Amino acid sequence: MNGHSPLVDVPRWLIFILAIGAGFSVAAIYYAQPLLPLMGSDLHLTINGMGLVPTLTQAGYALGILFLLPLGDRHDRRTLILLKSGALAVLLLACSLASGLNTLLLVSLLIGMAATMAQDIVPAAAILAPEGKQGKTVGTVMTGLLLGILLSRTVSGFVGAAFGWRVMYQLAAASIAFIGAVMWCVLPRFAVHSTLSYPALMQSMAHLWQRYPTLRRAALAQGFLSVSFSAFWSTLAVMLLDHYHLGSAVAGTFGIAGAAGALAAPLAGGLADKVGAARVTQLGALLVTIAFALMFVMPLLSTEAQLAVIALSAIGFDLGLQSSLVAHQNLVYSLEPKARGRLNALLFTVVFIGMAAGSAIGSKVYSMAGWPGVVALATLCGAIALAIRLSAGATRPQVQTQP
Repeated sequence: MNGHSPLVDVPRWLIFILAIGAGFSVAAIYYAQPLLPLMGSDLHLTINGMGLVPTLTQAGYALGILFLLPLGDRHDRRTLILLKSGALAVLLLACSLASGLNTLLLVSLLIGMAATMAQDIVPAAAILAPEGKQGKTVGTVMTGLLLGILLSRTVSGFVGAAFGWRVMYQLAAASIAFIGAVMWCVLPRFAVHSTLSYPALMQSMAHLWQRYPTLRRAALAQGFLSVSFSAFWSTLAVMLLDHYHLGSAVAGTFGIAGAAGALAAPLAGGLADKVGAARVTQLGALLVTIAFALMFVMPLLSTEAQLAVIALSAIGFDLGLQSSLVAHQNLVYSLEPKARGRLNALLFTVVFIGMAAGSAIGSKVYSMAGWPGVVALATLCGAIALAIRLSAGATRPQVQTQP
């Protein structure tokens, strides 16, 4: 297959393969979170050392989105997806062989950058979709991506507990190698739409950031929500081991609670159509703040009730976070449809800077103030995001160009 006509209906199995590819590639940046205590005991790491692993993985993802994603406008996306899948498989294998903290951190940074193939797959699906079916097609791929984010923790928790953390990374490498081989067989070539040089592409992103206050507010609000999200998931496994003597498999199980919340998030799209995307961002930020604040009551409860509260909070804040993200994307995409790729890159760069900051600050706060400190940090960041959204009002942004 050397070309593609959008008038031809794309086979459903091809979209399904893209959804699986997006899920498996983005999962690579989350496998470490339930495995941190296992990595720590194996490599003799401190809590801060363990916290640096997800921090650098998220930072790599942010760097990859900012500096590699714009290449999709200049080069065939098929080539980019295949190159990144090859690199990601090799890096995951290298991670499984890491013998010290420095090697682990360097490989984690590079894994984050290569895992941005997930963000190349989403626009590829939009291009392949026939006219009038883009929304449904992208929705299918985004569901795969979302499941990859949330179930990665569950899978890595169980595999880590049963076979060790290194085996989990070897299985991850094999899964990406397989996905890459399938993509090589089935993906068509994509036309290149931009003749801008790479520096000009990067410069245009700076102009977009300066031009649209709606973009800046959306990115900052979602960035603060991401700090909360990442602080929780980066310290949960360590806290469960310290306080309840529960292993990585249990930490992974909480990922299922998160998945339940996040899978309800597409409903936010319908709600945004009725009450406006800006209102949904406010409701999402409010839900995140309340869900984290709920954990302040944990010291008053029995052990079983405490674990139930953590699960309930995970459902609530994942629903709030993903609903806000869907609504923020709606707001940002409507600003300048021809620049959606770059607008998306800017939004997600700030989101993953927030993720990286949450991992780093969360680990530091946990080592100084324990779990109540992490809960306070997450609640505060949720409240800041809510304040940003409330300050913006519930008005719809002015659209520059009609889609």
